[in-house]
Amino acid sequence: MATFKKCVDQRISKKKSPIPRLTAITIINLLGDCYGELEHARRLDPAEELVFTILSQHTSDTNSGRAFRRLMSEFGSLEEVAKGDVSRITRAVSVGGLARIKAPRIKQVLNLILNEQGNLDLTFLAEMPLEEAKSWLMKLPGIGPKSAAVTLCFSLGMPAMAVDTHVHRVSKRLGLIGPKVNADRAHNILESMVDADDVYPFHTALITHGRRTCKAIKPRCGECPLAYGCPSYYLFAETEK
Repeated sequence: MATFKKCVDQRISKKKSPIPRLTAITIINLLGDCYGELEHARRLDPAEELVFTILSQHTSDTNSGRAFRRLMSEFGSLEEVAKGDVSRITRAVSVGGLARIKAPRIKQVLNLILNEQGNLDLTFLAEMPLEEAKSWLMKLPGIGPKSAAVTLCFSLGMPAMAVDTHVHRVSKRLGLIGPKVNADRAHNILESMVDADDVYPFHTALITHGRRTCKAIKPRCGECPLAYGCPSYYLFAETEK
């Protein structure tokens, strides 16, 4: 908390001075100090990660996690899901919300991959140039820049910048992207700000900050280690009083 207060005091003292520009590396370092080391953690294999991203659309992490676990418990493997009845898939993932949309999409995506590749092993994507791997995934129905980036980054360790609602919000508030830049456009903009090895820490720093401090409704500006360089600080700081 002492570090937070020092940063805020510095920001306040410079109210009439130019706001220092926060670089991506500065953000990674400051937020890493606050939230702990931002390490890469592989979660699922690529096909599983892809299905997980479909289940995560327009729902919470908790609900999408429950839906994925129930799906795998019900079918045992994605190969069985691909062969499964849509109504059975729908029941399995109902806890995640929008099941009538997500269930047929999951089945369609899995079968398209099987028809093209002969199996559900997507590790070959790691051998492709990043943009080519993104394009391959995004030709699948319902897979946009975010889902493609999550699959490539989280599962295969590729330097794809995933932009969810937290990352998008924090990036706009910090002035990393323009106020009219949508989430789809933000992926490439933010990705280009750091070296490949720093893409995942950058994503993790921003998403963690959005969840814990730079919240959508009542951002905790008085606790923010980036306050001294945040162009949005004075838009929100008064609401904390």
